[in-house]
Amino acid sequence: MEEVFMNKAGQLVAQMDLLEKASMLRYDSPAIKRLGVPTYNWWSEALHGVARAGVATVFPQAIGMAAMFDEEYLYEIADIIATEARAKYNEFAKKEDRDIYKGMTLWAPNINIFRDPRWGRGHETYGEDPYLTSRLGVAFIHGLQGDENHHYWKAAACAKHFAVHSGPEEERHHFDAVVSKKDLYETYLPAFEAAVTKGKVAGMMGAYNRVNGEPACGSKVLLQDILKEEWGFDGYVVSDCWAIRDFHTEHMVTHTATESAALAINNGCQLNCGNTYLHMLQAYKEGLVTEETITKSAQKLMAIRMKLGLFDKNCEYNKIPYEVNDCKVHRDIALDVARRSMVLLKNNGILPLNLKQTKAIGVIGPTANSRTVLQGNYFGTASRYTTFLEGIQDYVGDAARVYYAEGCHLFKNSISGLSWENDRLSEALIVAEQSDVVILCLGLDASIEGEQGDTGNAFAAGDKSDLNLIGRQQLLLEEVLKIGKPTILILSSGSAMAIHTAQEYCEAILETWYPGQSGGKALAQLLFGEYSPSGKLPITFYKTTEELPDFRDYSMAGRTYRYMKNEALYPFGYGLNYAKVEVKDAVIKERNIENEIIYEIQLQVTNQSEVCTYDVVQVYIKDMESRWAVPNYSLCAYKSIYLAAYDEPQITLQIKQSAFEIVDEEGKRYIDSHHFKLFIGTSGPDKRSVELTGRRPIIKEIYL
Repeated sequence: MEEVFMNKAGQLVAQMDLLEKASMLRYDSPAIKRLGVPTYNWWSEALHGVARAGVATVFPQAIGMAAMFDEEYLYEIADIIATEARAKYNEFAKKEDRDIYKGMTLWAPNINIFRDPRWGRGHETYGEDPYLTSRLGVAFIHGLQGDENHHYWKAAACAKHFAVHSGPEEERHHFDAVVSKKDLYETYLPAFEAAVTKGKVAGMMGAYNRVNGEPACGSKVLLQDILKEEWGFDGYVVSDCWAIRDFHTEHMVTHTATESAALAINNGCQLNCGNTYLHMLQAYKEGLVTEETITKSAQKLMAIRMKLGLFDKNCEYNKIPYEVNDCKVHRDIALDVARRSMVLLKNNGILPLNLKQTKAIGVIGPTANSRTVLQGNYFGTASRYTTFLEGIQDYVGDAARVYYAEGCHLFKNSISGLSWENDRLSEALIVAEQSDVVILCLGLDASIEGEQGDTGNAFAAGDKSDLNLIGRQQLLLEEVLKIGKPTILILSSGSAMAIHTAQEYCEAILETWYPGQSGGKALAQLLFGEYSPSGKLPITFYKTTEELPDFRDYSMAGRTYRYMKNEALYPFGYGLNYAKVEVKDAVIKERNIENEIIYEIQLQVTNQSEVCTYDVVQVYIKDMESRWAVPNYSLCAYKSIYLAAYDEPQITLQIKQSAFEIVDEEGKRYIDSHHFKLFIGTSGPDKRSVELTGRRPIIKEIYL
């Protein structure tokens, strides 16, 4: 935090008494009218749009935006989110509406590593890869906070959940995530380190769980040794909500709320989302906390509010007008992001559909006409939603008959009360029989996978027990396929699913994630070829649940594309499009930039078709010698590019020296090898990707 803001905050806090200082450490900070300090609620959400605060543009869920592999675009999206948050805040403040979710401290992004597909909150993340998550996280932070050289922040980002947090949700309040130093520094921490050192993130939110015995929100190792000492973090730390209470009620590392408050603040957690810091004065009286610690924490938090320009009427961000919220430009971008986030997993040539040759379309499934499936969790309220069914109906118009059947409930055995089980199955089969092509919409939504205790979650814990289709959806899929009509599966989920039947018998499969307010329109534009799908998987789709390690085991062995031993159903980095894109031979040149050896890859990408599309050039590295290297390979560079028909652009990618480093058992990072292989293509280098795409990567060897 800049010295000028810390000095101003210090002068203000010096005028407060101890009770007033302590009150500033609560997420629902009260007003101090005599000092001109208004009420401020720190808790605001902006994972994929301004959330829980009324109307705002609803973008695809974070996992969908990650599928674009495009940090420049993610920066633009985050900038829009910050703009809308400020536009709403400015008007709320004029009416003295300082309620929860209406501030400028936005508790996003979620940069936890999606290590296990059963974790319910994985769709809030950018996937399973530390490198991709790091780059996207930094881009989102920069987009929210604005130009680093600007005097004020447009919004204050907050990276979460620090650290080693990715389920099980049901046990998060008492769970101890035991992790090796190698896995900690190689997988779980890189995105957080990048958020601090490159993103200059304003805030850091702790996790509910313990990490190697210490509660994350009061961990000396995490908050003092790593965050402050190793990385030089100078922003604020906030607890996850009511996590400090868990110290004495669940983790049993303290005996009283007073001791819990002291443990958290003494280790660097300035802000309490919850009510345990109501005991702060008692902690002071018992000698567990000094007034200096309380003062410094209040000063830090006040400096954050000042850096946001909340006390300066001349701050230009305070002049952002309400009319930019949910404006047409933002809605158009949400539509474009939805198109680019969807991943084509299979296509036997049926897509894009030819509307001139298709006169009857059957749209079937529990997610076909659902708004919930568009939203994901931590969502705002769109002024208009377009479901999959509505998008197809609008696009087709009178050119073809569109039939619809719900088919089954998302997870129950029937839809209507008192009816037989499978009460909508026969209607679905009738629709399939009447149709030339069936568009079958199956999957999940945030009422199934999400956060423990979320009021919208049908199953309280939020995690998945397995990777299979739930309820009667598998039955619906099998029975519809028996009709024999060409069937396209529209899969909606925030996580990997085992869809063997669909892979074998459906003509095409499109993963939509939770695509935001315009998901239905985006889907129709892709199905009918107005645009080409271009998303890539930021996670691995495993073949079975049984091959996964124990959910509670935080070792990376057997997890994600870097460590898995079995063949994937759909690999990380995989995604098809309607064009024919290839990477031509690459030339590698060594550069010395600011005393760091950087390898530049110059290559040509060709689109050998008349279809315009985005695609993602990907580079993976494999250490051929070190025993500490990941057993498979790691993403080390990528670039999303647009290719016009028969386009042949030349692009340059950089491989930084850090890509050649390993992490040893002590968590130390260094180069431990002389021989490396680079794999360059538009997907991963594994056999399954080659089988699915029909293209092999270019292989280059580097000797240091």
